[in-house]
Amino acid sequence: MWRFRRLNRYIGIVRTEPVLLVLGLATLIACGARPLAESSAPKEPGKSDAELQQVNVSRLYDQSCGHCHGVRGEGGGAGTKTLLTADKFDQKWDKPFFDAIKNGVKDMGMEPFGQTLSDPEIWGLVVHIRELQAAALRAETGSPKPTNGVYKAKGHNFKIETIIDRGAGLTTPWAVDWLKDGRMLVTNRPGKMMLFDKGKLTEVEGIPPSVEIGQGGLMDVAVHRDGPKGPGGKEWVYLALTDPAVSPQRGGITKIVRGTLGFKDGKASWENNQTIFQCAPNTYNGSGVHFGSRIVFDGKGKIYFAIGERGNGDLAQNLSRPNGKIYRVNEDGTVPSDNPFVGKEVNGMKAIGAVWSYGHRNPQGLVMDLNGVLWDTEHGPRGGDEINRIQKGANYGWPIVAFSINYNDSPYRIPWPTADQKFVMPVFRWLPSIGACGLDVVRGPGFPKWKGDLIAGGLSGQNVDRIRIKDDKVVEREELIQGMGRVRDVVYGVDGNIYVVLNQPDIVIRLVPVN
Repeated sequence: MWRFRRLNRYIGIVRTEPVLLVLGLATLIACGARPLAESSAPKEPGKSDAELQQVNVSRLYDQSCGHCHGVRGEGGGAGTKTLLTADKFDQKWDKPFFDAIKNGVKDMGMEPFGQTLSDPEIWGLVVHIRELQAAALRAETGSPKPTNGVYKAKGHNFKIETIIDRGAGLTTPWAVDWLKDGRMLVTNRPGKMMLFDKGKLTEVEGIPPSVEIGQGGLMDVAVHRDGPKGPGGKEWVYLALTDPAVSPQRGGITKIVRGTLGFKDGKASWENNQTIFQCAPNTYNGSGVHFGSRIVFDGKGKIYFAIGERGNGDLAQNLSRPNGKIYRVNEDGTVPSDNPFVGKEVNGMKAIGAVWSYGHRNPQGLVMDLNGVLWDTEHGPRGGDEINRIQKGANYGWPIVAFSINYNDSPYRIPWPTADQKFVMPVFRWLPSIGACGLDVVRGPGFPKWKGDLIAGGLSGQNVDRIRIKDDKVVEREELIQGMGRVRDVVYGVDGNIYVVLNQPDIVIRLVPVN
């Protein structure tokens, strides 16, 4: 039986002494294959994307590694040790794994696979190892479970309460936020926004039109509770939605609007609608993926939001196209003069002045921490979801570098840029992917020992992680819940509890501290 720590310990950062790391790697990766003949000349393999699509990573692992390391990574053949230990699951092993496979481990009889495999294929083997480790670990430790209704976590215990249950009127709920009087707004991807008050849901009438295309529809809601007021002294409410294309062709792209809420005869309605950001008509398309959309206030008169690359990764590197970017505008939608690309041309094309950073795939988590630092979480394909510290004018590398492989189990890229590629690397990557969606920071008294920590959700992972970052390094990571549904949003509530929006089932729950 493989021995693992409990899940909330395993997902913390494991500290391993450098000497042990090197010695462990020699036996961990060593494979007792026959050495190359002396006459064999070194080869620099290179494969086109089309050729890589013909490679199956799982089969490649079984054929190249499985006979020594075991098809599940359990070890045994040629004296190899198991890969399935908690400490070797840490992300600091990514490069040592890659280097050992590429260059070989001579003393252990392991050939350098860099002579026959391309770098993306070698990285694909690392991704496969990570998937084996994660599956074994989950089977061993399971998910966080309550004892007498109480979940035990580092620093705080908590219970889970269902705030809006299934069948109450939610359909693919996407985000929540609160008016200053404590009433909660809930967006639903098909196009309705609901007001939750005293245990009842009512529809907000007159919401601007949106179109549900795959992952797109009515998405984020952000109430500017402490900002400048709209007409009548009412709070501005900002929405991110998939704006329908005007042409007869089905299509859309993310748009940001704001308005206020009016109340009459027990009904809520959308008023004073204003467009804050809208993409050019020729950028709309019918793709059903990667709309981004989160909205963040910086408390200094600016807002940030994200638009995914809409299924076209190359456009994330094109500053004249809106795809795959994080934006910064004034609260009224005008472009600040100190944005990094205002008035600039790149490759003969005018850059979009509202762009703050680029090279993103699909950011679906965005938050300003207590120190004024902007963070995002974004999706990789299969593996390599990221936490990024968002910096002015920075390029985050998609689709040129990636910690992932393709969904069809073929290799894609490697995660490390060359010396001339000035990409900002993620502070952390989830591997395997969690389907990163929803991100906030613990702000107030409800969970004081977690104040300043990030709380991040995952769709496919069905998880909420608590993440502590110091000096741009993750120093603590803990899985709080897992397996209750697809996590669409995670929000630190105005009441000091942690709210989680779930899909399948379509409900809203909250984590409540227990002394």
